[in-house]
Amino acid sequence: MKATILQINRNDNVAVALQPLVRGAACQLAEGHPPVVVLNDIPFTHKVALTAIGRGEPIIKYGSPIGSALVDIQAGEHVHVHNIGSNY
Repeated sequence: MKATILQINRNDNVAVALQPLVRGAACQLAEGHPPVVVLNDIPFTHKVALTAIGRGEPIIKYGSPIGSALVDIQAGEHVHVHNIGSNY
């Protein structure tokens, strides 16, 4: 199965959509990893949570925190300005 999301750094808790993702789709991260079921429609290049992220916990992309969760975020949920506060 072709990867539909990309985890940039192995420590990231989010991945980037390599194409528009449709709610309910099982997205393949990479061979050997279980698929991530998408909970919302996610636009191309936006982030999807790979694991549950609790309110106040860091959003990790590029191996570094880029922000913090404003609310609890479920695995498979769209991660964007509506549910994270930026570190920048």
